[in-house]
Amino acid sequence: MALEWGSGEFWARFAIASLATWRIAHLFAFEDGPGDAVVWLRQKAGSGFFGQLMDCFYCLSLWAAAPFAPFVNPSPAKAFIAWVALSGSACLLERATSPPIPIDRS
Repeated sequence: MALEWGSGEFWARFAIASLATWRIAHLFAFEDGPGDAVVWLRQKAGSGFFGQLMDCFYCLSLWAAAPFAPFVNPSPAKAFIAWVALSGSACLLERATSPPIPIDRS
């Protein structure tokens, strides 16, 4: 049974999945992880495709959002849209919580 886009349950699931997506992408992109597990993973990934993937929050947010999309809406077509929306939500959260970028106007 697919959830309706306007229902309260849909938005609650979307909010929870958005936060989870942001947390996982942030962990892999910017943190060392518990016991330096993410550092170890980065070293194993090297400088190839997976190593570069771990350096990009926006790329990671797409992969982190994928398992949460069916939680938001189990309908395959709507889950695809939820997947991209979860990634977008995580990107907005990242921008909102990142320190401002200094601009030198000299």
